[in-house]
Amino acid sequence: MIRLVIADDHPVVRAGLRALLDHEDGLTVVGEASTPDEAVALAERENPDVVLMDLQFGPAAGGTGTGAGASGTVATGADATRRIRALDAPPYVLVLTNYDTDGDILGAVEAGASGYLLKDAPPRELIAAVRAAASGESALAPAIAGRLLDRMRSPQVSLSRREIEVLSLVAAGRSNSEIAADLVVSETTVKSHLVHIFSKLDVGSRTAAVSVARDLGILRP
Repeated sequence: MIRLVIADDHPVVRAGLRALLDHEDGLTVVGEASTPDEAVALAERENPDVVLMDLQFGPAAGGTGTGAGASGTVATGADATRRIRALDAPPYVLVLTNYDTDGDILGAVEAGASGYLLKDAPPRELIAAVRAAASGESALAPAIAGRLLDRMRSPQVSLSRREIEVLSLVAAGRSNSEIAADLVVSETTVKSHLVHIFSKLDVGSRTAAVSVARDLGILRP
């Protein structure tokens, strides 16, 4: 029996996934989480085989784990994935999300996700991915796998997870000092990240960096 935890801040989505998965032979949902912190706690307490993880949790979901900063933003699914994969007996994490930018995909894979599917995937594809993840296999949707290959072929526009975090905050209108406070780093470190970002994207300003990153799919529009 493959034991599952569903982590998503939308009750309707969780209910739909539970109805689908609980009716499938060999699968059982042992818990639901509406925040990243709850997902980590359930992964530790219930010892599931797979955690189905959304990437973005709305502010209404609350949460005080990794990624919660002075701006009031909550932890992301990638943060929760990293924490889950650091447990003593970690379950596999299968990302199930609406977001498919390069930054989202790279961040999830770097955090330790075994698979990445979009929420419009057919039920059979989702169930097959769950079984693959539980067996320790990669479960990437074909389009997602293609995006990762494209990133590998274009290292000159590959930003690190931290650089994407910094640029995302720049896009949100945060100043260097505010970004430093959000990420709990020095302002000098933020400036250093921006220098590297400008160099990789071949731009000379914050506005241009955000524009190019969106054009490349590194940031969501």
